[in-house]
Amino acid sequence: GIFALPGVAAEAAGLFSPWLFVICAVLIMTVVLSFARAASFFGDTGGPIVYVEEAFGNFAGFQAGWLYTFARIAALAANAHLMVTYAAWLWPALDAGVPRLSMISFVCVFLTFVNVIGVRGGMATIFAMTVLKLLPLSLIALVGLVHINPDVFVAPQIPEIEGIGGLILVLLYAFVGFEAAVVPAGEVKSPQKSVPRSLIWTVAVISVLYFVIQLVSVSVVPDLGSTGRPLAAVAEALLGAPGATLLVLGAVFSILGNISSMFITGPRMLYAMGRDGGLPSWFAVINTRFHTPVNSIVFMGVVGLALALSGGFVWLAAMSTVVRLIIYMATILALPRLKKNIGEQPGQFSLPGGMLIPVIALLLCLWLTMHASIKSWLTMLVFAAIGTVMYFLTRRFSGKSPESNQPLTNGP
Repeated sequence: GIFALPGVAAEAAGLFSPWLFVICAVLIMTVVLSFARAASFFGDTGGPIVYVEEAFGNFAGFQAGWLYTFARIAALAANAHLMVTYAAWLWPALDAGVPRLSMISFVCVFLTFVNVIGVRGGMATIFAMTVLKLLPLSLIALVGLVHINPDVFVAPQIPEIEGIGGLILVLLYAFVGFEAAVVPAGEVKSPQKSVPRSLIWTVAVISVLYFVIQLVSVSVVPDLGSTGRPLAAVAEALLGAPGATLLVLGAVFSILGNISSMFITGPRMLYAMGRDGGLPSWFAVINTRFHTPVNSIVFMGVVGLALALSGGFVWLAAMSTVVRLIIYMATILALPRLKKNIGEQPGQFSLPGGMLIPVIALLLCLWLTMHASIKSWLTMLVFAAIGTVMYFLTRRFSGKSPESNQPLTNGP
């Protein structure tokens, strides 16, 4: 998201836009602290689905997992748009029309096929592509420090931003995803202490990086909001055309790696729900040759393509964010029940003021969800309704209750 959002923020707020990222950081930190508290109740595999299920039962846990999958699919579609937007720097024909839609379709179909046949070392590739993301971002931040406009600090005029809630909802897309870090809690030492600490530090460091990038961006390119490839424009201003080309290549491969990671983790979540009785067994079908959850992968690819062809990056990013906010709210509401059901542990992470910070986070999330578009709500409700129907039909005809879903850790 950070490859597109500086332009969105600059168009709305100009020199004040870096402070919008500070506002987003403070907001998301209240949620992160609430997640850190929830994670401290578990010494093994965790995550929002586990927290919600422990507090409210199987159906609530299923819906959290189903909606979380939808959030990932929406993010997949949004990032497909973003990847093609940056690729259009190298091939301008991809900026609009049939060539653009064709390339978006190709990305979704190609990655679906690749994940069906299985890719050895896929996670290592994703790690390498993540590095490709951090390197150009860090370079822009470092090189651009000498070009910072002091007006951002001296007298930043606070603009009258129309639809501030909707704008923050979109900008938060750059911050969401931290919740995935709490899933493999059982694989680290002293998870009840280390997981909350790593969550807080990770989001804090990312927040500082995003603030600096936005600060440099609006200082170097005053009309940043006029381009869909804001960081490419910044790189060109700082490093010339070769630097912009390198950043564009880094952006394309980084975004491709992000989409690939969703194709690796998302279908495994669907597979686990199909295997454990939350979804029809169709989702748990394994390809006998490649040993991959073929139906779940195809489902994710088809729905992702449909969403990508239904709207642009901003709508898809906002929808992915609002679905995650719903899951965040469910996690916050689970905190009192987790405390009651599991109890306090020695040395457990606690928050000053008890439930004060989680309540603030809950109210902020609720306020932001109210700014989602009607189209987003209708799309989410249709997806949730489809999941609900499949859940109860599966329970009725399979003759068993769904087992506890352990997303991302079970499956092939």
